[in-house]
Amino acid sequence: MNKKKKISVVIACYKDEKAIPVMHKRLKETFKKIPVDFEIIFVNDGSPDNTTKILEELCKKDKKVKAIIHSRNFSSQNAFTSGMENSSGDAVVIMDGDLQDPPEMIEKLYYKWKEGYDIVFGNRIKREASFILNFSYKFFYRLFNKLSYIKIPHDAGDFSLMDRKVVNEINDLPENDRFIRGLRAWVGFKQIGVNYIRPERMFGRTTNNFFKNVTWAKKGIFSFSYLPLEFISYLSYLIVLTSFIAIMFYFVYYFINPDSPKGITTIILLILFLGGIQLLFLSFISEYIAKILQETKKRPKYIIDRKINFK
Repeated sequence: MNKKKKISVVIACYKDEKAIPVMHKRLKETFKKIPVDFEIIFVNDGSPDNTTKILEELCKKDKKVKAIIHSRNFSSQNAFTSGMENSSGDAVVIMDGDLQDPPEMIEKLYYKWKEGYDIVFGNRIKREASFILNFSYKFFYRLFNKLSYIKIPHDAGDFSLMDRKVVNEINDLPENDRFIRGLRAWVGFKQIGVNYIRPERMFGRTTNNFFKNVTWAKKGIFSFSYLPLEFISYLSYLIVLTSFIAIMFYFVYYFINPDSPKGITTIILLILFLGGIQLLFLSFISEYIAKILQETKKRPKYIIDRKINFK
């Protein structure tokens, strides 16, 4: 007799106290339609609200629910990693706790997995958000694929189902500064997307803002692209060549017209231009140095305060 497959759902929670009971109810209804065993792992990533208390009560009522309480906020990527490393399913679904990733989609992800796909990701064909936010996300994914040495599907977020062998490979990767959707593409395997419309956050306000989104974009680009460093080299060659041509031009012009005006404007503009280029180059280099520093410290990706309902 074949053993029933098991799916682990890992949910990263931050300021999601109102959404957690709704998430639990919708997940239970979803798994009634899927012939699998399951576990629901909520990861409280240092949320300042009553998330811990709500999870404690939920774990008492339902033994299928497990909770991991982090000692502080370590980011959603490390919250997913924490849940993935403590999961036991044949496949793992990762999703945000704000209900923008519809739990009902897991049924579609599951059947694609049964068809033989190792990774089934949610493909956000539309967001219920402002035009500027929609444009920014679409622009980032297309910019990322132009710059990076791997390709991630356009508009595919973290929401996905991954086979156990994929999860094990990602868990074994040593890096601390994680960009899960990039790592998911990097490990390879057979992948497919399932389209869905991503709704607005059901409760509260989003914890993202412009600066966080810029940080997020830099994390992805500097983790999976060397093009900024190559850009420095190419632009340096261009500036040197341009400078050499300019020197030759002024040298010849000086002998043709020795009485030509010697303005300071050109010097100021050149200094500002070259100074700006140098600062830009330093900012690129500093991003890579910061990543090297973070990785060489070998600090843990997260610290668990306690776990509930884990044997």
